[in-house]
Amino acid sequence: MSEQLNAWVDSSDILRLFPTLVWKLQIKAAVCAEMNQRLLALIETLHADADQHDSGLSWQSARNLHEQESLGELVRCIETAAQTVVRFLRISHDAFELTGCWANVLPKGAAHKTHSHPNNFLSGVYYLRTPDGADTINFHDPRNQTGIIRPPVTELTAENTDQVVVKVSSGTLLLFPSYLQHDVNSNSSDTERISISFNLMFSSYVQQMSKPLW
Repeated sequence: MSEQLNAWVDSSDILRLFPTLVWKLQIKAAVCAEMNQRLLALIETLHADADQHDSGLSWQSARNLHEQESLGELVRCIETAAQTVVRFLRISHDAFELTGCWANVLPKGAAHKTHSHPNNFLSGVYYLRTPDGADTINFHDPRNQTGIIRPPVTELTAENTDQVVVKVSSGTLLLFPSYLQHDVNSNSSDTERISISFNLMFSSYVQQMSKPLW
């Protein structure tokens, strides 16, 4: 508190209401080294077999990558992390499933536009290759109404910004609410940025969870 405020206030506090949570895990090197080799080999094969794109454009695989046997270990990591998130949020129904999983390859100059992942509860990314200049992801404030009045600020802080830049590296696993808009800046490296994205949704949602709360 300022000295002037101290003169007439006993105490004060800042209440952080309705936080938007992003879970960031770094997989142990001993776990991800061999796993990443297998995944990179698979993605390189799929990418080589696909139609070639112009330089500077991203490539994505089919969205059923989790059905590949070589993704079994990564799928187990994702499911274990998701179970931890569900327990942390005190959600009573903990049965969920991967609704989609796909590889992303961003060559030099490629980017991902701002987007979200509708009709899912959690989304995430696992990073296989993140060269310098291609090692961040941007998350945007989901409260659209905050953009109605944007007074100038003297310094950007966690409390007044509308974007958070998260640094990632090989072996980083992120999970976040599927409604949270995000994008990836243009790859300024000469090396491809490679990641695997995924979506998670509650199993039997209509039967188990969709009844009105009031």
